[in-house]
Amino acid sequence: MIVLLLVLAAGGVLVGAVVVDRPEWAWASVLLCVLGVVLLVVDRARRRREASSSAVRRSGTEGEQPAPAVRESSDAEVEPAEEETDAADLLVVSELETEVVVIDERPRYHLRSCGWLGGREVLPLPVREARELGFGPCAQCSPDATLADRQRATASD
Repeated sequence: MIVLLLVLAAGGVLVGAVVVDRPEWAWASVLLCVLGVVLLVVDRARRRREASSSAVRRSGTEGEQPAPAVRESSDAEVEPAEEETDAADLLVVSELETEVVVIDERPRYHLRSCGWLGGREVLPLPVREARELGFGPCAQCSPDATLADRQRATASD
């Protein structure tokens, strides 16, 4: 949002420089644009650093046994937890076109066989697209681990 404001301000300063015939104002426009680029680069670096640190934290728990997933919920409206996906599975799953299902306005994607879905209306999506849209994997049906295992099994055949 700040970058957009900087670009708009730079455009206004540039128009003002042309209208008033003050070429030095054009340099102010250039400086505003450079400031916007610097903010974008800093934000991108921060996001990459956060993503890599969260991937390291998740991959650091490989030797631990995950807690068993709760299969039945007393409240059907309670959202299942998000599956803890290790980095290797995430790399495999992020490129797959295998179909998973999502429920509109819910944050998780599921396998069709997930018991939590019940009779809810679902929308099919490729797992890659579901990830891109911000959906996370369901902890009950473990779609990332299941799909990664299937992909590795078919790749080894």
